[in-house]
Amino acid sequence: MKDIKIQRTQSLLLELLSQALVNLSDTRINSLTITEVLCSRGKHNADVFILFDTQDKEEQKKLLSLLQKAQGTLREYVLSSSGWFRCPKFCFKADESFGRVNNLDRIFEKISK
Repeated sequence: MKDIKIQRTQSLLLELLSQALVNLSDTRINSLTITEVLCSRGKHNADVFILFDTQDKEEQKKLLSLLQKAQGTLREYVLSSSGWFRCPKFCFKADESFGRVNNLDRIFEKISK
């Protein structure tokens, strides 16, 4: 079972990062959806999973690079909003889980026929 403190931190980071993205001036990244945040055990690093509107891998790479460039601003927002003295480093990743769910749905439809 996961530590309740880590779960609480992950939940707060998800909420704060979503708010921080909306406040960014770049319209390409302020409309992205964060689906999950997973913190390391020591809370030094956090994997942030992003749901993209586009399936184009090149476009996703560009958006991930823009998010990496905005990491300093996002970390400042989290620090000021949470009152923490330290913020984890973010590693932004594309959320592939919804694509896998859609593939499974298609497979189940074929099986049911």
